[in-house]
Amino acid sequence: MSDLYHHADVQAIIRLALQEDLRWVGDLTCRATVPAGARLRGTLTAKSAGVVCGLALFERTFTELGQRVRIEMAALDGTVAHPGDVVLRMEADATAMLIVERTALNLCQRLSGTSTLTAKYVAAVRGTRAKILDTRKTTPGLRLLQKHAVAAGGGYNHRVGLYDQVLIKDNHVALMPSGPLGSGPAEAVRRCREHLGSQVVVEVEIERLDDLEPCIHAGADIVLLDNLPPAEVRAAVLRRDACPAPDGRPVALEASGGITLTTVRGFAETGVDRISTGELTHSVTALDLSLRCAIP
Repeated sequence: MSDLYHHADVQAIIRLALQEDLRWVGDLTCRATVPAGARLRGTLTAKSAGVVCGLALFERTFTELGQRVRIEMAALDGTVAHPGDVVLRMEADATAMLIVERTALNLCQRLSGTSTLTAKYVAAVRGTRAKILDTRKTTPGLRLLQKHAVAAGGGYNHRVGLYDQVLIKDNHVALMPSGPLGSGPAEAVRRCREHLGSQVVVEVEIERLDDLEPCIHAGADIVLLDNLPPAEVRAAVLRRDACPAPDGRPVALEASGGITLTTVRGFAETGVDRISTGELTHSVTALDLSLRCAIP
């Protein structure tokens, strides 16, 4: 099992989800109808085709509830499932299973939806150099899980948060006083390098191609081409290739802004290195998974 599923953030979201259901009272329906010691077997089946992710959360949810479960995962994160495929079997205390099922299903279906959509984007750019990346447009509290789901679908992760990479956007530039390189994106890159050193990844957003070369010379690792059409992205790739960084390091170009599954291939064929989209996490459709329970 991935260490991610033992991360404190994941444990916290499971705990919160269970608390939403149980509060300090518990399951009233089970209390009135389910005999103590009763057991259930559960079978989780895919009802639609997709890439499965998050099955390990069933076991983690039982653990958070303080219950044991016998579990058999028939699919790992990243497995392609077809309608009718059994992806998980389990047996546990009946009340525990009826409590756990909704919490674990809600998480697993949403993560599988992200993996499935990511796989579609990855397939759409196959044969090009472009990598598909997520963004910070995630469900609060679920970021680590959703970024894991992107990776399970064949995509790549952008920065996790504000703490692990610089991303200079227009508001940062607008608030910044003028300096040796003026008051544009290149000056913001220079300041980040001066304050943070050479080990921190510095990415800068530009909206005009004329800002590209100054940002490269100022020390940018990645230049984000925001809301530029494919023709301008292609021009940026040519200009980047003709303008190596002073220290010889590679400078990646990233396209972002309004890119969809329909348009992503056109952006990938420009030769851009990275394509990022919030759609992978902010508006995903959950994968349809069905849990059926039976008395053993």
